[in-house]
Amino acid sequence: MTYIEGEADQGFTITIDGPASLFKASTRYGVDIAKLIPAILHVTRWQLTAKLQWKNPYTKTSQEKSFALADTCDLVSHYPPGKPYDSMLEQAFAEKWAHTKTPWRLEREVDLIPIPGSVMIPDFRLVHPDGRIYLLEIVGYWRPEYLRKKFYQVRQASSTNLILAISKRLNLEKAGVNLHDVPTATLWFKDKLQPSAVLKLLEGS
Repeated sequence: MTYIEGEADQGFTITIDGPASLFKASTRYGVDIAKLIPAILHVTRWQLTAKLQWKNPYTKTSQEKSFALADTCDLVSHYPPGKPYDSMLEQAFAEKWAHTKTPWRLEREVDLIPIPGSVMIPDFRLVHPDGRIYLLEIVGYWRPEYLRKKFYQVRQASSTNLILAISKRLNLEKAGVNLHDVPTATLWFKDKLQPSAVLKLLEGS
């Protein structure tokens, strides 16, 4: 289970636990949780603390110990930096943006928007030299459960600088999504999202 608390300006605290630990101390999740460390090493600023159930190899008794790590350590991750794009839509948009002449800089998944009990991570951040910043979320996935969750997050976030780019191929009505109560700027695209459409919206901001 994962609990997220905090604010974008101050940072976030992410608490990770296994379901069985609600009832008793358990060691069954140790290896899986430890696999997070190589990924965390790619984050710029972070601190990690963990409670461990350590069994003495001689007495066979268990006791609680603590483990701490921070970005000041000299560990190097074996995970490659960055990650593949979540969709071909995102990749195609980013590649086209790289060849677009504009002062707006495109960055990937660098902002967290707090929502009750979780966070929303937009696909891109758009930064202008004059200080303007917008967040861009591309909605192209069709599954109703995904669409309901995504638009619920947008309503909870109430972000004033978020832009939703929505595929015209999506049947939002069938998925139970009402765009009238989505408090953010939206633009529609048919096959691929074009940088020119996003820039047109930005220039009107």
